[in-house]
Amino acid sequence: MKFSTCLFSLFFFFQLNMSLAPAFKGHRQGSATAGNTLEVYLDYVCPFSAKIFKKLDQEVLPWLEQAYPGQVQFLFRQQVQPWHATSTLVHEAALAVEKLSAEQFINASRALFAKQDAYFDESVEEKTRRQLVEQVAELLASSANDGKVTKQAIVDLLANGTGEPQNKGNAITNDLKWHIRFARQSGIHVSPTVVWNGIRDDSVSSGWSLEQWQSYLKSKL
Repeated sequence: MKFSTCLFSLFFFFQLNMSLAPAFKGHRQGSATAGNTLEVYLDYVCPFSAKIFKKLDQEVLPWLEQAYPGQVQFLFRQQVQPWHATSTLVHEAALAVEKLSAEQFINASRALFAKQDAYFDESVEEKTRRQLVEQVAELLASSANDGKVTKQAIVDLLANGTGEPQNKGNAITNDLKWHIRFARQSGIHVSPTVVWNGIRDDSVSSGWSLEQWQSYLKSKL
C-alpha cells in the first residue's frame, strides 16, 4: 500500500472517530472548532461511567475551559451495555430529550447518572417496560429547563405501540442505532472508554483525581 493511501486511511479514521451527526449536537460540550477532541464512551447504568462522568462534568471540563479555552471539545459517546437490562431504555430516553431540546441532553445525562441505581437490575425486576418509561420520563422532565421536554412528550417518543406485532421499535430506535453502529465500527467494547484525538487510550481510569487528569491533559496540549 502506498504511503499516501495509508495517510489518507489514517486521516479518514481520525475524522470518523471525531465526527458527530448534526442531530446529536447536544452530545458536544465546547467549541466544534476546537483543535482537540476528548471522547468518552459511557453507559448510564455503569457505575464506572457515572464516576468518570461526574469527575469530567464537575471538575475536569471546567478546568480545561479555564486553562485552555477553546482548545478541547468533549463528545459524550453512548455505549449501551446489553447485560444491563435497562441500558437500552435509558439511552433511548436521553436521546428522546435531545430530540425535543438538544441543549438539555447533558442535563438529562446528569439526572440519569445521579439516579442510575433506580435502573439497576434488582431495582427493575418487578417493573414492566411501560412502568419504566413513565418513571424515566418523569425524572428527565423534572430535570429539564425547557418547556418542550415534558413527561408526555418523552413517553410518546419511547412508545413502541400496541398494534400488530412488527418489531419496528419507536421514534428513537434509528437514533440509537446510529450510536450503536458508530461504537461498533470504532471497536469500542467497554464503558467507560476514553478516546483522545481519535486514538483510544486504555490507560485512563475512571478513578482518576483532578490532578491526574490535569497531568494527562497537559501532556497532550
